[in-house]
Amino acid sequence: MNTSTATRSVTAVITPVHTFEGEGFPVRRPFPTPGLSSLDPFLMVDQVGPVHLAPGEAKGAPPHPHRGFETIAYVLEGDIEYADSRGHRGVVPPGAVQWLTAGSGIVHSAMPTAAFLASGGRQHNLQIWVNLPARLKSVPPRTQDHGADAIPVVPLADGSRLKVLAGRTHGVTGPFDTHVPVLVVHAALAPEATVRLPAPAGRNAAVYVLSGSAHTAGTALDDGHLGVLDDAGDAVDVIGGPGGADILFLAGEPIGEPVVRSGPFVMNTRDEIAQAYADYVAGRMGSLPGQPES
Repeated sequence: MNTSTATRSVTAVITPVHTFEGEGFPVRRPFPTPGLSSLDPFLMVDQVGPVHLAPGEAKGAPPHPHRGFETIAYVLEGDIEYADSRGHRGVVPPGAVQWLTAGSGIVHSAMPTAAFLASGGRQHNLQIWVNLPARLKSVPPRTQDHGADAIPVVPLADGSRLKVLAGRTHGVTGPFDTHVPVLVVHAALAPEATVRLPAPAGRNAAVYVLSGSAHTAGTALDDGHLGVLDDAGDAVDVIGGPGGADILFLAGEPIGEPVVRSGPFVMNTRDEIAQAYADYVAGRMGSLPGQPES
């Protein structure tokens, strides 16, 4: 347990936008939004669901390219069947995470399995984007997959639980090899329970409420709201509301470089974005069946 007494406060509360991605599935997005363009090194958080889908209603993301950053797909309910242009195929079941380093460029898809599409059911997942510094934007693509049993969960005495996807806290370390120092924790907080999470000075950090309500340093965080933390401390105390809360905690070492985004590419300059599109059109990122013709 972090014993620091210098705790951070909330400097801004961000209300999410609601939009659509892929084949038209709805997402709730705390950033990027007009109130927060990024949380360096984190580029985006999308929450898909939770929603109950009838048979035939599930939608996914058909083949599309990425370059210059990493994607984290964390499935809480439902599933994702993935494929990429480097030959990786598989299914991300409930509780599992796929960490895709797009690096120099890859084409991938993320679709519901045939079984889930046929049966319907609850769908709930998170899509998180993490930037790469300029020196790593050309690394070879890499896929890391870990099931629920490989991702450490810390049960706390008050009934709360911490699932550590990446980084280290409460004596455990997430299973993913990260290019940028980050801490990614999914915490289920019992009603009125307090959890202290490490947020070392110099790292950007935020608390996103997936469901329920929480507060920290006297600032209320309702369902769907993101609390951006100040830098005056090295930890944060998050307290569950009367009904408890599910939260996503993010902390990362900022890269501090120019960020130029265009659709599926995140680079440092406009010329690099143009080159990414040219490489994709020329097939230098590979291809998948069903990929749109350029």
